[in-house]
Amino acid sequence: MNFHRSSQMLKAALIASVTAVAMPAAAQEASEIIVTAQRENRTQVSREGSVGVLGNQSAENVPFSVKSYNAALILNQQPQTLGQVLENDPSVRTTYGFGNAQEVFVIRGFTLASDDVGFDGLYGIVPRQLVAPELYESVQVLNGASAFLNGAAPGGGGLGGSVNLVPKRATAEGLKRATLNYTSSEHFGGSLDVGQRFGDGAFGVRLNAVARRGDVAIDDEFRSTYLVGGAFDYNSGPLRMSLDVAYQRMHVRGLRPKLRFAGAIPAVPAADTNYAQPWTYTTARDIFGIAKLEYDLADDVLFYASAGARDSSEHGIYGSITVADAATGAADYSSSYIPRTDNNESVQAGLRAKFGNDVVSSQANIGGSVNWLTNRNAYEFYTSSGMTNIYNPVVLPRSSAVTFAGGDINDPYPIERSRLASVFASNTLGFWEDRILLTGGVRIQAIKVRTYSTGDGSLDDTYDESELTPVAGLVIKPVEGLSLFANRIEGLQRGATAPNEATVINRGEVLAPFKSTQYEFGGKLNIGGIAASLAFYQTDKPSAYAIPDPEGSGLLRYGAYGKQRNRGIEVSLDGEVTKGLYLIAGASVNEAKFRETLNGVNEGNSVPGIPDYLVNAGLEWDTAFVPGLTLTGRVVHTGKQMADNANTLRLPEWTRVDLGARYVAVLGSQPVTFRFNVDNVANERYWASAFDAFSPQLLQGAPRTYKASLSVDF
Repeated sequence: MNFHRSSQMLKAALIASVTAVAMPAAAQEASEIIVTAQRENRTQVSREGSVGVLGNQSAENVPFSVKSYNAALILNQQPQTLGQVLENDPSVRTTYGFGNAQEVFVIRGFTLASDDVGFDGLYGIVPRQLVAPELYESVQVLNGASAFLNGAAPGGGGLGGSVNLVPKRATAEGLKRATLNYTSSEHFGGSLDVGQRFGDGAFGVRLNAVARRGDVAIDDEFRSTYLVGGAFDYNSGPLRMSLDVAYQRMHVRGLRPKLRFAGAIPAVPAADTNYAQPWTYTTARDIFGIAKLEYDLADDVLFYASAGARDSSEHGIYGSITVADAATGAADYSSSYIPRTDNNESVQAGLRAKFGNDVVSSQANIGGSVNWLTNRNAYEFYTSSGMTNIYNPVVLPRSSAVTFAGGDINDPYPIERSRLASVFASNTLGFWEDRILLTGGVRIQAIKVRTYSTGDGSLDDTYDESELTPVAGLVIKPVEGLSLFANRIEGLQRGATAPNEATVINRGEVLAPFKSTQYEFGGKLNIGGIAASLAFYQTDKPSAYAIPDPEGSGLLRYGAYGKQRNRGIEVSLDGEVTKGLYLIAGASVNEAKFRETLNGVNEGNSVPGIPDYLVNAGLEWDTAFVPGLTLTGRVVHTGKQMADNANTLRLPEWTRVDLGARYVAVLGSQPVTFRFNVDNVANERYWASAFDAFSPQLLQGAPRTYKASLSVDF
């Protein structure tokens, strides 16, 4: 027998034997990596979050409606703005601010501007125009008024709900992830997310970087975003500290604006039509951060403090388009140039303590907060650039003839300085092993505002008012997994200013703060991996107008004589319906009516821009026939909404369908995730919103948009 041949045969047999053993092991390891990656990539809604000064709480223990959308949702759905994340919420819809790209969120029929979004519990820190969502671990939504929980929002919003952004933290497992993105038509970018803990896990560092630019699906609308953020934390023993700092720069050119209209609602242009002028733009730069400290003075006694700041600079040529002929689409186009800077600081500190016995428990909370805000801006409004057409846009020359102006356009000086200060105290009593939780509290809030002349910067007026904003809430947990709740809570905003007209006796007077009053009750159910909630609410908001002076002067007196009443029902459902099938769904009904109007005009009519109902439903299916493949789908439906105070004009209901898929593969021993989404699959054309703080304006919905990404963990 040939020895060499025999040795070769033996060697081959050994290799085959080892391979036969190793292949199943390798396949099993790859399968485990895929299953783990799918689980970590799962789009989820968490029924917990920050409940303002009450701290992080599970929804079942608080008398409020709260939920959180996780970082995996942001990664999977590939949103470029905070508003695109909030499209998942059945009580929220997004519109734009005055002429620019600023996102404004409509929650329960009331506005929340992006600069009234909280950053880890502090106001005034988040970028004012647009917020890139990749920096955040979760987006928390608290439905309902929150003047006690969060304080009065600096911009006067938050009467129908609040949003809080929670920064990312390094985890014990560590993370190194690179992602490449594409959005139609020519928008490319990427992101890097790296985190690691050191010193036996006590120190953590999380770094995020984002860069993307190019045209989006709307014709010739260009967007770019650059973001760098660092999160540093220490967690050992009774002491926890963190520091989050970030730089964000966003640029939008040729933003498709909202439309002003009169007399009739025009037909909706093609979904990707852009009636903006190519020379319009918005550029915003923000540097912001927050430092936090928590110290356990005892097992159940916590001291907490946080401080944050934001320095921002923005400028832009903003377009304003008014439809002159709804039948033909002819429209007048004008513009303005508005530079602005903001310097904001915010601090908060308090003490939480829990004590009690088997009969009664108590969770006490005391503290205070202060926000300082300085707004420097100037403006120039220009004469019309000419006539265009929303169906066949015409490129017009930019007009430089100023119609009116204010401030120093080259070096804006302060126009407004604000200070919002408050102290608060609350206590939650628990009975029957905390099956009954009764919460009561009050916040004393002082709003001080100094406004300055746009002519020479001299002090123009001072506003200094304070109010009490109490809260009362009840939670009853009769059986495991079921929580019933009710609350009475208020919203607070600065009072309106009387118009500067000769017929108004108190012209220029700023009214006392407006307090809205909310009553809400409902239930929450957690069973078998499914979470459901149901809430009924009513909110009364004051409104101001002038009436004949009751003292008989023959002039008019401006005051808070009117009311807007919003009533509604909200239901939501999320979790694993069956193995591998996950649901995020909900609906809301909102009846927003004018009450106690001047001379009864429009009394009982619906408030413009508030849909009568909203429905969202999203599904994710981890397929069994292709391991690692997840199919996704989402339906966003918005009911009809009125487009004028008289309710003679109405926007029809609309439906948008989004589809997608993601696939997890293994490269070496690391997961690689491919994602592909199509938003507005049918390329529906629709007016998405008629909401505006001043007069109804039309915002067109986005066209069909393709999104693709590749994430590699290394």
